[in-house]
Parts: sequence; structure tokens; C-alpha cells
Amino acid sequence: MATASPPPLTIWAVSDGRAGIEAQALGLAEAVARRRPATVVRKHVRWKWGLGRLPARLIPIAALDGDILPPWPDIWIATGRATLPLSRRMRAWSGGRTFVVQTQDPRGDLAAFDMVVPPEHDERQGPNVFPILGAPNRLTPQKLADELGAFRAAIDPLPHPRIAVIVGGKSRAHDLPPDRAGALARDIADAVEASGGSLLLSFTRRTPAEARKILAEALKGLPGIIWDDRPPNPYFAFLAAADAVLVTEDSTNLATDAAATGKPVHVLAMAGGSGKFARFHAALRARGIARPFQGRIETWSYPPLAETDRAAAELLARYDARRISA
Repeated sequence: MATASPPPLTIWAVSDGRAGIEAQALGLAEAVARRRPATVVRKHVRWKWGLGRLPARLIPIAALDGDILPPWPDIWIATGRATLPLSRRMRAWSGGRTFVVQTQDPRGDLAAFDMVVPPEHDERQGPNVFPILGAPNRLTPQKLADELGAFRAAIDPLPHPRIAVIVGGKSRAHDLPPDRAGALARDIADAVEASGGSLLLSFTRRTPAEARKILAEALKGLPGIIWDDRPPNPYFAFLAAADAVLVTEDSTNLATDAAATGKPVHVLAMAGGSGKFARFHAALRARGIARPFQGRIETWSYPPLAETDRAAAELLARYDARRISA
């Protein structure tokens, strides 16, 4: 007599909805779903009255603005400060049934989580901690191919090497003031011209307006595409089409995405820095993934970074082990 298959897992990918934050929770959830039948549901957390800025333990649940209601999922994967008051309560709310996962470093006590997936450069340790290089993301070879397909008419005529330039911006640790933007623009233009190739330039929401203007104006004469913010966003298509990627040093997400392509990653220096980011970029260099941009396009190879899949495999192993022991 045939044994009935277990129902698909229900996985909630929980964030405040910002693209870079949501990509971590959703990327890990999707990686789990590639390994086991599952339904992935996006959930966004917002807090009324500006209370989301308070420490997690001080935020009253009455201030929640969102559809975080039972029935609770089999697996809860959350990212970002806004989710912490809920993540820390989820095991109690679900009677221990929900497997609670937090990406990034949640700070403070880790006892409320079944698994924490921080970047290695945060140097967090513990029995429920599974550090990875970079951050979880949504990139797969299939996704890159699909995204490129939508932009082939514009990209295919461009000469090789195609140089993707991904520009971040202002953060707590880094900045892109006009003088640094101007220097980057000159160095990038010289490198693309020397290569005989073309430019695929994309900005982020954090790119300062003046820096964006300086870079776009200085690079507009090169063969290629400069994204003007109008949808659809060609970011993933640019990564897929690139022969090499230049990425500013301010974002773990951007560098991790670039590393998932297996293409040479040149890191663009900005103003500022921090010990954490120095450790992160040192780890990328040690893996043969990235090098500081030296004003020229270089070629090297490495296995595409697949830390999200590694974390998904570990998550399921721990989930199964807990179910067996329950």
C-alpha cells in the first residue's frame, strides 16, 4: 500500500519589504523550496507610530501593522530589525511547531531562534549559528538566464567584454561624495575604453543624486546601457550578460550577487569603511572571487558562490533533526 506524501511545507519569508532586505529572506526560502516541496509566502512587517526604531524587546505587538496571523508556518525565515519582535516570539506563539530562522546578526540573545544565518564577517558564534560568506540571495543560473532573455534585444549587439558596473551609495560605513564619484567615472571610462568593450551601468536607491549624475554624464559616451530607473529593472540581466563586474564596496548584497555569477568581481573603493567590510572583502579575495579595481579589466575564474544553497541544505537538516527528536 502506497504511503501518502507529506503535504508541502509552508514557508514565510518575512521582512520590512525593502528590496535588499526581502531578497535575503526570500532567497533562502526559495532555496529551501528547490530542495523540498513548499509554498513560499512573502510577509511584510511594519510598526505603527514609529515604534519600529525601539529595541525589539520594547515594541508592543499592538503596534504591528501587517498580516502576521495564525495559522503559523512550518518554517519562518525573517530578515531585518523590523522582524525581530515577531521572530523572538514565534516559537512561543506556535507552541514550538514553527522552525524559526533569522538571517543577518539579530544581536543579543540567540535562544529564541532555531537557526541564525549571519555573514561570516559578523563573527557570530553559537550552536544554532550557521555563518555564510556574504548574504542569502535569489540568484540561480536559471534566474540569470530568464532575466537576460527579457533584455537580449538591447544587450546582444553590445561588444565584448561587457562590463557591468553596479553602484551602491551612502550607508553607515561608506559614502560616495562628488569627488570620489568623479574619480570612479574617469577610471571606469578608461578601463572600458581600453578593453574595447561596453558598459552596463546600474544604480541603487542609496546612490546619491549628485554621484549618479556625475557617473551617468561621464560614461554616457561609451557603448552600452545606463539604466534610467524606468521599469523593468535590468540589474540581473546585466549580471548575466557581463564578462566582468565592477561593484562598489558598500554592500554585502551587491557583492554576493556578483559573486554568484562566477564572473571576475572588481571592487570599487568608496569613501569610508569598517572592520566588518574589510573582513568581508578579504574573504572574497581569499576565495579568488574579487580583487580591488586597479583601473583595468582583468580576467580570472572561480566556482560561482552558492552559499544560499548551502544554508538551505543545513536548514532542512536541522528542521528534520528537530522533527525526529520531537
